Amino acid sequence: MSTPVPVVAAVVKRGGRYLVGLRPAGKRHGGLWEFPGGKVGPGESLLEALDRELQEELGVAVSEIAEPLFSTLDSDSAFVIHFVPTTIVGDPQCIEHPEIRWVKESELKEMPLAPADTKFVVRQFGDVRE
Repeated sequence: MSTPVPVVAAVVKRGGRYLVGLRPAGKRHGGLWEFPGGKVGPGESLLEALDRELQEELGVAVSEIAEPLFSTLDSDSAFVIHFVPTTIVGDPQCIEHPEIRWVKESELKEMPLAPADTKFVVRQFGDVRE
């Protein structure tokens, strides 16, 4: 069995809406929506990893995080994804994602999300429509 690879996903909420990004077509789970984030580097804290990833992906800084809400093994990979409430400074830009959106909880349940993100949404908010 391969060594788990920690990944952080930023659960950013503003004005009752959550920030999600569309995964690029050529990447794993391409064309599906996700909470932004990425791999935690060696020796990095979750805060450091989120700050680095969100600077790279969205051009924003992370000012604060809370304890992870949910962690799950991503299907068919060694990634363990930690969904972390995150406060950002700045307005997100599409750098890594072809599209980003601020969506309501009800919209999250209807969107085609990456598998781990679907698990998180179901765990946090209840059933997702098929």
